[in-house]
Amino acid sequence: MLFNSYIFVLLFLPITIIGYFSLNKFNLHKPAMVLLLGMSLWFYGYFNQTYLVIMIGSILVNFLIYKSFKLFKDNQKIKKCILVFGLALNIAVLFYFKYFNFFIDNINSIFKTDFFVESFLLPLGISFFTFQQLSFVIDSYKGEVLDYNIIEYACFVSFFPQLVAGPIVTHDELVPQFSDISKKKFDWNNFSKGLYAFAIGMAKKVLIADVIGNAVNWGYGNINSLNTTSSLLVTILYTFQIYFDFSGYSDMAIGMGKMLNIELPINFNSPYKATTINEFWDRWHITLTRFFTKYIYIPLGGNRKGKGRTYLNIMIVYLISGIWHGSNWTFIFWGVCHGVFCVITRHFNKFFKNLHPALNWIITFSFVNLMWVFFRADSMNDAFCVVKKLCIADFGVVPKEFISTVITAEWSFISSQISFMANNQGLILMAYLVVSLVIVLGTKNVKERLQSFKPSVFTSLMISFLLVLCIMSFSGVSTFLYFNWFCKVKMKK
Repeated sequence: MLFNSYIFVLLFLPITIIGYFSLNKFNLHKPAMVLLLGMSLWFYGYFNQTYLVIMIGSILVNFLIYKSFKLFKDNQKIKKCILVFGLALNIAVLFYFKYFNFFIDNINSIFKTDFFVESFLLPLGISFFTFQQLSFVIDSYKGEVLDYNIIEYACFVSFFPQLVAGPIVTHDELVPQFSDISKKKFDWNNFSKGLYAFAIGMAKKVLIADVIGNAVNWGYGNINSLNTTSSLLVTILYTFQIYFDFSGYSDMAIGMGKMLNIELPINFNSPYKATTINEFWDRWHITLTRFFTKYIYIPLGGNRKGKGRTYLNIMIVYLISGIWHGSNWTFIFWGVCHGVFCVITRHFNKFFKNLHPALNWIITFSFVNLMWVFFRADSMNDAFCVVKKLCIADFGVVPKEFISTVITAEWSFISSQISFMANNQGLILMAYLVVSLVIVLGTKNVKERLQSFKPSVFTSLMISFLLVLCIMSFSGVSTFLYFNWFCKVKMKK
């Protein structure tokens, strides 16, 4: 189920909030948790019930692993065996569903084999809930997990606001909140803050990301028709699209958590304001960076074993990050390039510190823009074609077909009433660029907004306006960028 859908906004969310707090009001705390779990499973299995089998199976197996650690708490050898089994099993499941087709495609390419490929949908959010359970298994092995029952654990894994695109939460952040009696009572202040964050996030997704995403899709679907001007526009537009798409989802997740009195960690902290690539990754997808730091970078030795080992550890983390993001060489290249640039900026730290902050920002933002080309392109060949278009200095006219992709029904109506806009539709595209740049660089993020938020008539009207406008636009929205199509491979010669 999508956040940006009629059934979610008009049915699912009201039922969940009303039902959850109604049961808690009568001290029916366990039934309330069961309701929350049931609604989360409905949310996840709405499009494909097969997803539920995978998720429920994953939850049960990992919970049994957790209980096994408790059972053999005094036998370190058995615990290590259980740990290896748990990590291997989770990684194997993730590999099969997300990377098996990529692996087979490369086998076919290298060895000239002909394995049969049948299309299928990747289980939504499998990367996110697998990483959450990996962290849980590791913490359980270390004895850092309290006594949780199956309902609490299942809610931790399947909690719908953060289920399919993060943030990646840890058990100690979420489970104690489920059992906190003070959070069982409906709170108007939290609800208003949550609704405010939800409305802003949805506006980012529906009113900005989806609209400029049409232009991006056209550009990457017609690479041969692009010149340097349109290639530059496509590249910048995707930089804004992925920001507003992912940031919008994260804002909505935080907002829905607030409505239920649950605090979720911030996942974005104005990342395009970063003046170095290291700062960018401290601000972008914060919970993923935290996961890699705690469970990969530090166990590898972090920065404690000399410069050479530190740089190697950084490269390993970014290589894994690229692989995690998708099963394509473009993602691997994207991750490796980020790792190389992080190593360069770390090694020449004094040089970059002596540069003017504005110049550092230009270098960082330009690098991030360029790397998004490889993140978005369907193949390395497509990515290099776009990069080539950027470099040939063919600053021609932008195709009308490209400009028309951002002309929504609302803009068409306005243009029909104002002849100047009808004859200058390129201004609408430029408006999206300017507004996007102003928002990402000149406005507060959701964490800052919530800290200073005070309910008022103005904010109520603004929230209502944004929600109505978004709901009216639902017929033209798309899925979130992290919902990817994949293929299932059957071994057949």
